[in-house]
This record gives sequence, structure tokens and C-alpha cells, in this order.
Amino acid sequence: MNTAKAAASADKSVNDTSEQYLTFMLAGEEYGVDILRVQEIKGWDKVTRIPHTADYVLGVINLRGAVVPILDLRRRFGLETIDFGPTTVVIVVRVGGGRDERTVGMVVDAVSEVYNVDAADTKPPPDVCGSVDTVFVKALATIEEKMLILLDIDRLIGNSIADELVAGAAAA
Repeated sequence: MNTAKAAASADKSVNDTSEQYLTFMLAGEEYGVDILRVQEIKGWDKVTRIPHTADYVLGVINLRGAVVPILDLRRRFGLETIDFGPTTVVIVVRVGGGRDERTVGMVVDAVSEVYNVDAADTKPPPDVCGSVDTVFVKALATIEEKMLILLDIDRLIGNSIADELVAGAAAA
């Protein structure tokens, strides 16, 4: 599905202090990631498990010739796990930049919307931010009378996960 890319380029008139976020549902909460980091959205499919990786690393998939690690965000955030259903999707994102750029998939309960979020509508996360470690939270935003948790994708996925995958693949 290329709706994320289409939405990102569709509205050139968005003001300069506004950013677009793809939002998704996870345990009844709505989270957002910078839409420019989203490569694609795909339905849930079987993964190849890699031994000796963290429990939130479900495995890897072959995405047009690239091996892409798949993370379960419910497990990453320490939330209750559920069976994957018809709305379960994998959001494939690009993490890092330049030579260190990686592609990673995140399993979420469902994709929600694409929102334009004005910088003036964001607030820094409080010291305690529900069930998600605030180190992953870039900001909180109120849009259409609901609270969005905007994630810092680089911190969420980060080098530690990539290092775990490399170590797991080497041990296999």
C-alpha cells in the first residue's frame, strides 16, 4: 500500500511548522510516526524466526530482496500480547540515515489516519507517559479532541535492536 507516500506528497500547501504523521492503534491508544519515515504498509504475514533475539523481534521477512526485521510493538512496549487479526499490519519504516539507514517492520493493531500536526499543538511528554517508556516519545499532540503519542522512531528502534539482530544471526 503506498497511501503513506501519496498522503505525504499530496498536500504541498501545509504550513512549514506542520509535519505529517501516520497514526496507528496499539492497545487502544493512538500513536504516530513521521510519515516521511514510512516506506510502506503491508498486511501481516509469516516471518522467519531468528534464534537468540529479544522477544519483541518476531523474525525477518524478505521484502523485494531485502531482509527486514519485524518487531512486535506490543511486546516492545511491554503491553499484553493478542492474536493477530484482520486489521493487524506491518508498518515498514526507515530508521537512521545515510549509510546507517535500516529498514524495519513494526507490527501494530491497525493503521488509523494521516494527520497534519502543527508544532504549536505538540507538548513534550510528561515524566510518566502511560505504558510506553517516554524515551520513545517525541511529543504528545491533541488532534480532533484526541491525544496522539508521537514516537521517536530512531530511539524506538535504534542501534541496540540492530545489534541484537546481528548477534542473533551470527549465533544461528
